Amino acid sequence: MIKVGVFGASGRVGKLIIEDLKQSEGMQLSAVYARRELDFGIDPSVLVTSEMDALLRASDVVIDFSLPEACEKLLEATLNNPTPLVIGTTGLSVHQLNLLKEASQRMPVLYATNMSLGVALLNKLVYQASQALRDFDIEIVEMHHRHKKDAPSGTALTLAESAAKARGLELDEVRVSGRDGNIGERSKDEIAVMALRGGDIVGRHTVGFYNDGEFIELNHTATSRNTFSKGAIRAARWLVEQKEGLYSISDCLGL
Repeated sequence: MIKVGVFGASGRVGKLIIEDLKQSEGMQLSAVYARRELDFGIDPSVLVTSEMDALLRASDVVIDFSLPEACEKLLEATLNNPTPLVIGTTGLSVHQLNLLKEASQRMPVLYATNMSLGVALLNKLVYQASQALRDFDIEIVEMHHRHKKDAPSGTALTLAESAAKARGLELDEVRVSGRDGNIGERSKDEIAVMALRGGDIVGRHTVGFYNDGEFIELNHTATSRNTFSKGAIRAARWLVEQKEGLYSISDCLGL
């Protein structure tokens, strides 16, 4: 039985992971990290703790859907208590990403800005399209609910990174995430990543390739957050069998 710890248990996806684990054969919720009292009921056999080391000791693998600052503390704790980590927290800083890479030298770490199978496939298709359609302009639009804190979304940035990599470009040098005023014509290598926020939209990403006389748009729409929770659980099941290293959701799915 794989013992799963949940970090970020009070969040939208964290709560779904707890529920979905009840239906996951060969896996059980062993511990959750909570700084304050949980606002929902939980099986009394599950450890509820505000001590990071206690969470890690009680878990074969920890799934993290929290905030960047909290994820940073989790990563720091695993340096002294290596435990496989599935990280779905987005908006990580350069320092936090470097810490993630450091942790992956001591344990298996799977980091994904989106845990869905559809987005993993979309990412591969974007790379192929960007490479094949080199004369096409690339514009990416992402839509999320009003409560999302980071923008553009981590998924949109991952898609943009794939598009840039396929053309031998550095995303930081060509990314545009806003246009206003008399800014002149669009540059050839420009990759736009635009964010929309409103209502209860779970997540929608459109990657468009535009040329004179034709265009192609690749779309993915998430209609339920269970897409992310079930994807994270699938990743956790796979990760516990891996050696130390940094993995992606594509590695888990064999794409």
